[in-house]
Amino acid sequence: DLIFNIRDGSIYYWDRTNGITTRAVELSSLDSNAPTVARGVLVSDRDRHVLAFGCNPVGSTTQDKLLIRFSSQENATDWLPSATNTAGDLVVGSGSQIVSVTETRREVFILTDNSAHSLQFIGPPFTFGFALVSMGVKALNINSVVSVGDRVFWMDTENFFVYSGQIQAIPCTVLRYVFDDINLTQKIKFFAGSNRMFDEVFWFYCTADSDDIDRYVKFNYADNTWDIGSLSRTAWVDFSLH
Repeated sequence: DLIFNIRDGSIYYWDRTNGITTRAVELSSLDSNAPTVARGVLVSDRDRHVLAFGCNPVGSTTQDKLLIRFSSQENATDWLPSATNTAGDLVVGSGSQIVSVTETRREVFILTDNSAHSLQFIGPPFTFGFALVSMGVKALNINSVVSVGDRVFWMDTENFFVYSGQIQAIPCTVLRYVFDDINLTQKIKFFAGSNRMFDEVFWFYCTADSDDIDRYVKFNYADNTWDIGSLSRTAWVDFSLH
């Protein structure tokens, strides 16, 4: 099955038992209490909850860009919290909006426009535990963050960072090459990826004179080296997908 959404739009559900000729439907058509709008959605692999980020509360159609809701365990169509399920919600306590959400092997790492948070499954009665990691940090956009194992790498408007239990700026030998020639008005197009076979993470971005992606910067986290190059690319899949 597939669960996906339009950024700041509806969440959709596709049931593979209906065959590939059947289109996905809005999740709210299967459960009237499910979110109708969300910044992003993912499935927590360890505990099998569907999580919606920056979504509307139960009983409202107004988007709350700091609200996190989760379905009952292993049930994508049960969103109304009750004594007999594990559905629920949490509110991020700082920032004005959730910018990016990334899952590692241990936790879900959340970046707002000025803070970082850790979300971990802790079981009943609270289901998830929520902790502030740091203030004064942010991600460039929803796709500028990538996880590798228990580490999260991301780009903001002036630096590169890594989280592995704590947040650190990554020393970058090509920092000025990147940020002195970058078109931040097109930052929504920028994206991060990983190439685990070669211990690399990278970011595709637009240079100052381009409205489309035309360059990449790459970091090898095994030997702490950087690489740059010109390449027009709008999507990436790591070899480990299968």
